[in-house]
Amino acid sequence: MKKWISLLCSAAMLMVLLAGCGGGNEASGSGDNGGEKVSISIWHNWTGQDAKAVAMRKIIEDFRAQHPEIEVIDEGLPTDGLKTRLRTVAAADEMPDLFVMWPDAMTKEFVKGDLLQPINDELDANPDWKNNFIPNALDGYTVDGKIYSVPMNLAPSSFIFYNDALFKKYNVKVPETWEELETAVKTFNDNGVIPIALGNKANWVAQSTFFSTVADRITGTDWFLKAVAQDGAKFTDPEFVEALTTFQKLGEIKAFQDGFNSIDETQMMQLYFQGNAAMVVNGGWALANLVNNAPAEVLDNTHITIVPTIPGGKGAPDTTSGVVGTGLGVSKKLTGARKEAAMKLFYALAGPDGQKATLESSTLVSYNIELDKSKAHPLFVELYDLIQRVKIVPVYDSKLGSATVEVVNNGLQELLMGGKAEDIARKIQDAQAASVAAN
Repeated sequence: MKKWISLLCSAAMLMVLLAGCGGGNEASGSGDNGGEKVSISIWHNWTGQDAKAVAMRKIIEDFRAQHPEIEVIDEGLPTDGLKTRLRTVAAADEMPDLFVMWPDAMTKEFVKGDLLQPINDELDANPDWKNNFIPNALDGYTVDGKIYSVPMNLAPSSFIFYNDALFKKYNVKVPETWEELETAVKTFNDNGVIPIALGNKANWVAQSTFFSTVADRITGTDWFLKAVAQDGAKFTDPEFVEALTTFQKLGEIKAFQDGFNSIDETQMMQLYFQGNAAMVVNGGWALANLVNNAPAEVLDNTHITIVPTIPGGKGAPDTTSGVVGTGLGVSKKLTGARKEAAMKLFYALAGPDGQKATLESSTLVSYNIELDKSKAHPLFVELYDLIQRVKIVPVYDSKLGSATVEVVNNGLQELLMGGKAEDIARKIQDAQAASVAAN
């Protein structure tokens, strides 16, 4: 790769091909800025002490040390805050230079708003990088044949992490069916243990980590995609109302602790870390947090499974909701030396070295790298092996319009507090019908 870039950059076509040259190689200079320091901004959600966040922040720090000619102004925000902030600045056409963004719906909205620029040139300049992603990994970032980012991880969003010591203490079977899950909930409640910790203050948590998979179990993926497109299915259909009703029952049987809508994901994980909860339902990203921060007595007894089968459901049983993973958006306004600098940082974070650092942080990737199981944490090996056996189905907030997602998220908060499933289904249907009509 470096030989190719060296030849290219020594050619007379340097100015024409500057963007491709800068995107794939961290050894090139600061471009046509006459030696002045170039400043770029990046917004991200690597704010915690989980291994993934620590690894990404280290890449940024190392990049600063290696490139004193580039000033990197980074701002970290929690996931829900980042999503809200991005949509706010998008409305004002004031995007940062680089920013963590999500595939499918968010990417398409930003492309429609003329806020992004594609990275095809950078990928084509580095075929070994481009061709090493897993099948279909770039689909969620591709619009009208143009590629706007690459996934920086793999984000299955729905696993049950369970404390096997508590299951054994109270003679509870790890649930493989919905009935067994309900039995486990009752037994743990009878013994003063929180069955499932939930922190749904940031209202995406219940939808992304749990409901999307439950709904797919009942409706099947084909129905959901038709309902998203408003083509042959509606969110008022009986199967979706059944999905809402099934999820609502978890609230009715006290599957979650009191006040679940008033604590966040971090506090939710703390309940599990403290041994107060037998289970927590969260995405694959939670493992890096577990490995870094859970006490040994909890971590050593933690295992992972998927949401149980649901009788009569149309969906496949061996699935989890999710997406290929977040990527970096590149502002449409970036040009010249600033774009070149930004693409160097993009490559450091999302290129082969960044993918390797992510995998080594106990985080799944959408990139072909073999896991060295002898060096990985046993729980990550368990997750890595599990994901080889399950299929990822769409998480709701990756496919629905942003306005509809907010209606779904708020609706699930209401549902778990006793709201009427049919009324919530109608609100979701109205929101998605309006979204499709607007596009």
